[in-house]
Amino acid sequence: MTSSRLSQKNLDLNQSLIARALKSGADAADAVLFEGASFDASFRMGKLEEIERSESQDLGLRVLIGKRQASVSTTDFRQDTLNALVERAVAMARSAPEDPHCGLAPAELLATSFPDLDLCDAHEPSGEELAALAAETEDTARSAPGITNSDGASAGWGCGGVTLATSEGFSGSYSSTSFSLSCAVIAGTGLDMENAYDFHSAHHRSDLKAPAEIGATAAERALRALNPQAISSGAYPVVYEDRVSNSLLRHFAGAITGTGIARGTSFLKDKMGEAVFAENITLIDDPHRRRGLASNPFDGEGVANKVHHLIEKGALTTWLLDTATAHQLGLTTTGHAARSAGAPPSPGWTNLHMAPGEPTPEELMSDIAHGLFVTSMFGPSVNPTTGDYSAGVSGIWIENGALAYPVNEITIAGNLIDMFKNIQPANDLTFRFGTNAPTLRVEGMTVASA
Repeated sequence: MTSSRLSQKNLDLNQSLIARALKSGADAADAVLFEGASFDASFRMGKLEEIERSESQDLGLRVLIGKRQASVSTTDFRQDTLNALVERAVAMARSAPEDPHCGLAPAELLATSFPDLDLCDAHEPSGEELAALAAETEDTARSAPGITNSDGASAGWGCGGVTLATSEGFSGSYSSTSFSLSCAVIAGTGLDMENAYDFHSAHHRSDLKAPAEIGATAAERALRALNPQAISSGAYPVVYEDRVSNSLLRHFAGAITGTGIARGTSFLKDKMGEAVFAENITLIDDPHRRRGLASNPFDGEGVANKVHHLIEKGALTTWLLDTATAHQLGLTTTGHAARSAGAPPSPGWTNLHMAPGEPTPEELMSDIAHGLFVTSMFGPSVNPTTGDYSAGVSGIWIENGALAYPVNEITIAGNLIDMFKNIQPANDLTFRFGTNAPTLRVEGMTVASA
């Protein structure tokens, strides 16, 4: 069955569930169907370890009766199961507590055309092809002098689709593919061993980094972590490497989602229109980035989405809202609804990035007498109400503007309100994740050695 015929089949199924729900007493309903397949191969110590393939389908139905709603989901698409699904959803909605803010996105906000985001690669690799990619990746890493062991390398492919329909008249679907490579190796011997990894994913095979690059980078990171030294605790500038700096953007985006704002529990709840970052900082959320890892042509409620400058010249310009949180705040959805099969929509974000600055990473740290360059992070913790922040990290100590020696078992801490105002971006922005940032420098953080 072709992709277009499959999409139409799924849309027909969603619409039939909605029709049955309305016939059974629902005032409104929407249905979403997620489907996916994955194919992975892994190598460890030069031997094929595993080849695995999986497929899945998950169907969710949300029904509304007045201001009461219920969501149910199933992976069983037999007709009697779907009939029971509709009956259960309607019964649950009748007994649910009232929610004055629930409801479907209104028809005038729904997407009526869908941009071509180029998210699908027609090539489906064989198991042999994936195994060869994983083998080359690990072979490259293990060939580096000083690499003594391996946690393995893996190559993967996946494809997925989302189909959404609502009783307000929306009907749409989109598909995407993914290719991935990862490798983790160990350097050193005895009590002086360090591990590190590298990973990359892309919608298209042609955009995926070469196996040799992934393997070489994993080895290089493990080797540069050997022989860590102790440091003195204190207040220092902290520079986040570009592969971990995006974590700060995720903390920011989480703080401006409608759920926390409507509840009054976000540390940014009173900052609309105010300077949250320095004047030279711009943050952009772009759901329509071609081949973007978090791209989509419409949001989880079928609303037409668009580019948003969340931070413009340092100032906060918008919240991230779905229909329910927008209603709570007396606003209109910003098209940021995210969706799962078994729960109502909730606000999220898509391809979020910080615009790059002017200095190179080397220039960014050139005047730091003593500081920390963070390369790995473990379990960052944020108090969503106050913005208090801490994280376990490892990295490289900066001495007189240059990277000097590795350090580990370090804790960094600060408050995100202060940290955001003191962020300085480098010029090395690369779009490698859904959320991306260049190398970032943050002044005056507390750095503590174990």
